[in-house]
Amino acid sequence: MKNRQFDKSKLPSRHVTEGPSRAPHRSYFYAMGISEAEIHQPWVGVATCWNEAAPCNISLNRQAQAVKMGVKAGGGTPREFTTITVTDGVAMGHEGMRSSLASRDAITDTVELTMRGHCYDALVGLAGCDKSLPGMMMAMVRLNVPSVFIYGGSILPGKLDGRDVVVQDVFEAVGKHQAGQMSDAELDILERVACPSAGACGGQYTANTMACVSEAIGLALPNSSGAPAPYESRDQYGEASGMAVMNLIEKNIRARDIVTRKALENAARVVACTGGSTNGGLHLPAIAHEAGIDFDLFDVCDIFRDTPYFVNLRPGGDYVAKDLYEAGGVPVVMRELRKAGLIHEDCLSATGRTIGEELDLVDRAVDGKVIHPVETPITPTGGVVGLKGNLAPEGAIVKVAGMAATEQVFTGPARVFDCEEEAFEAVQKRQYKEGEVIVIRNEGPAGGPGMREMLSTTAALSGQGMGKKVALITDGRFSGATRGFCVGHVGPEAAHGGPIALLRDGDMITLDAVKGEISVALSDAELDARKADWKGPRQTEYATGALWKYAQLVGGARYGAVTHPGGKSERHVYMDQ
Repeated sequence: MKNRQFDKSKLPSRHVTEGPSRAPHRSYFYAMGISEAEIHQPWVGVATCWNEAAPCNISLNRQAQAVKMGVKAGGGTPREFTTITVTDGVAMGHEGMRSSLASRDAITDTVELTMRGHCYDALVGLAGCDKSLPGMMMAMVRLNVPSVFIYGGSILPGKLDGRDVVVQDVFEAVGKHQAGQMSDAELDILERVACPSAGACGGQYTANTMACVSEAIGLALPNSSGAPAPYESRDQYGEASGMAVMNLIEKNIRARDIVTRKALENAARVVACTGGSTNGGLHLPAIAHEAGIDFDLFDVCDIFRDTPYFVNLRPGGDYVAKDLYEAGGVPVVMRELRKAGLIHEDCLSATGRTIGEELDLVDRAVDGKVIHPVETPITPTGGVVGLKGNLAPEGAIVKVAGMAATEQVFTGPARVFDCEEEAFEAVQKRQYKEGEVIVIRNEGPAGGPGMREMLSTTAALSGQGMGKKVALITDGRFSGATRGFCVGHVGPEAAHGGPIALLRDGDMITLDAVKGEISVALSDAELDARKADWKGPRQTEYATGALWKYAQLVGGARYGAVTHPGGKSERHVYMDQ
């Protein structure tokens, strides 16, 4: 395959490798041991989010070496570089979580700048933790280069007393410990065994949700997201991804040829049928924005509404990512969706073939435990639901996977908190009542700043046995590991003067995931009067630095909490410069 001839006159790398004027540039390349032949091949950026922050990222460095072997075998010159990651499991429950969502856009920006600065012709991106997956895919779509995404893989489940345990169990154990239902020693044992390997959190939380999206949207090779991170068999997918990107260069198949409106709809189907993270409703519009495609939270939720939920994964179900892989993975899930006429088969994939052609190759049957037949789903509608009403004119989102229909309607008085810390302290001290709707505001993208996830608070409620006895709404986000009636992404956020900013203790709130409603029993006149009296957004401590910049730029959650005008405003095509 190395003998393939590529026309460098049409590739960005010509600006640093070709002609007498680039002799100084080539001298740098010779300094790194790059041969003359390699200098004149296509250059492929191999971007990883490797770091030592958490197990989700720790194996990416090894997997990148396999990708580089594939690029070389395909006739390309790989150049590895890294970008940041903020790992939510470590950032959760304190000020560090403000950095999480902002890191998604920083990842996209830094990958873009590296690719542009060095004139790389294509991109293979490896990511392991929640925001790094959409961040890497957004960079691919923004640059519109031939691109292949590869997930670092999930963590193996821990074992305790003969059952699988994951980090979600540890978060919920904190609530049990506070409630006196778990001893110090029991908590100590659980925390030592819950995470036994490299890899991202194993339930259908944000990382695995977006890994499934990477396959469904076509940017990743079929089934590449499934094998757990410790499996060295993942290296085969890495090598194949490197070879695949060379094929895309040869055929001039770019990221936006793959990421179309139909591909985004396919991805939303997979989020819904697997009971995926509500963060899918934030990241899919952000990916669409990079391509200049109109695809907001309401569009995502329309698809969620009429997609059956048939994949039995935690936190709503019983199984973890390793089990999904062993049951056939995303290809089997998508084949079931195709049976119901819910997949656009003409979308391109990273293989250069269509999704339909790839699904024709799938011969695995559903196992009936992890993946149920689409004809007999767990529930007839998706595991994630959109809500709208006078409390959230720009929408909100809730994960209902694992909730009975009777649990999806809740009316109660508001118990209002102006930040997560206030709410978490009240929960710890049990300063709330059964039947209340806990409101956490000023945690939106701009108002937080950073749109923090509330897993510590929701896990504490679950640990206290109150997860089904109260509801919770916020203009912030929830972890994919959150359970219970927890509504996030309420928009407009409090900092932008949304109705959530005007709530008072005792206001009666109705949440109805069956009808898609989120409302407060206040007249328009009363809301207008309160808005007139509103003192403006809460002042944060972030008056400088990265989070200040983020707060100035970031838009609403409905459109993905994005920080720039997007593909529609593009005047400069990187690949054609």
